[in-house]
Amino acid sequence: MQKKHDVMHAGFSDRLRQDRRASTLLLGALLASATLFPFSAQAQGQGPVRLKIAAASNLKFVLADLTTQYKQQTGVQVEVNLGASGNLARQILQGLPVEQFISADEVWVAELVKAGRTVDAGQRYATGRLALVVPKNSALPLAQGLAAVVRALKPGDKFAIANPALAPYGVAAVEALQRAGVMSLPAHQKVLGDNIGQATQFVATGAAQAGITALALAQAPEIATSLQVLALPSDLHAPLHQRMVLLRGASATATNWHRFLLSAPAQAVFVRHGYALPQ
Repeated sequence: MQKKHDVMHAGFSDRLRQDRRASTLLLGALLASATLFPFSAQAQGQGPVRLKIAAASNLKFVLADLTTQYKQQTGVQVEVNLGASGNLARQILQGLPVEQFISADEVWVAELVKAGRTVDAGQRYATGRLALVVPKNSALPLAQGLAAVVRALKPGDKFAIANPALAPYGVAAVEALQRAGVMSLPAHQKVLGDNIGQATQFVATGAAQAGITALALAQAPEIATSLQVLALPSDLHAPLHQRMVLLRGASATATNWHRFLLSAPAQAVFVRHGYALPQ
């Protein structure tokens, strides 16, 4: 009877050791999975992880691609508040609840740095380019360049740019007009968009007969079918160095997304959308 008890006890001990070993292996696997896929694990355990950022309007379509890729890879949902860089910077100073600011230039990032609202001076992530655009059915001489298009405008025609007081692409558009020999457009012909996206829509819908926009917007499939597009020479304006920055108190989730935007795969997406790599 004692032997049978000893045999049963030994068998129970073996099973207990096996169960403990299996539990240890399972725990190790779970920990490894959490390390390799931290956001996916969070998303599965606590629902979608969300990150709120503010970004310049010229980034609408490239960020649509990048946020989709990032969600597929990590489970993190990046929510983008688009607008003119100047407006966004002011909203952030007034308490806009975002963790990252992706500007169309470096000036507005510098304003936030000076105000002590950022973790550092930020990083350049791309260099923007301008495009001259006219509606698809326009007879304006687009191929002859900016000066020729402006000279061909009729007295009642409109020319759209982003508001240079708010949008870096608007500042660059004014420079491009001046360097092309168009010193100033008559006030009744100039139409200012609150941001570069609105300026683009003015031309795409025919509300303006021509305009200057971001090349990245002009060649996006959602817009390109409504426009004729001519990329403008980069020497017509000061370089559009675009900078992004994490705001003070940014989470680890925001830091990882920030690093992703500087990675080679993300940079390739920027180039595909018409941007140059940062210099």
